[in-house]
Amino acid sequence: MTMPKMSGDKLASAIKHICGDVPVILCTGFSEQIKGRQEELDSDGLLMKPVDKSDLLRTVRDVLDEAKGNISE
Repeated sequence: MTMPKMSGDKLASAIKHICGDVPVILCTGFSEQIKGRQEELDSDGLLMKPVDKSDLLRTVRDVLDEAKGNISE
């Protein structure tokens, strides 16, 4: 979420604006910036740091499966 010149949520929105079918997973340790904003974030998944490997794998799998389902529709 925190990067030079652009935040991760702004980058996710820019990516989705350019190519809406690219899956985006945000990963942050700044839970106070996310609270109450999860619905407005333009991402397909959200992980809070520290990230557990099983949560990472499950989130990536879910996002890829959702993207694959949207392509075949």
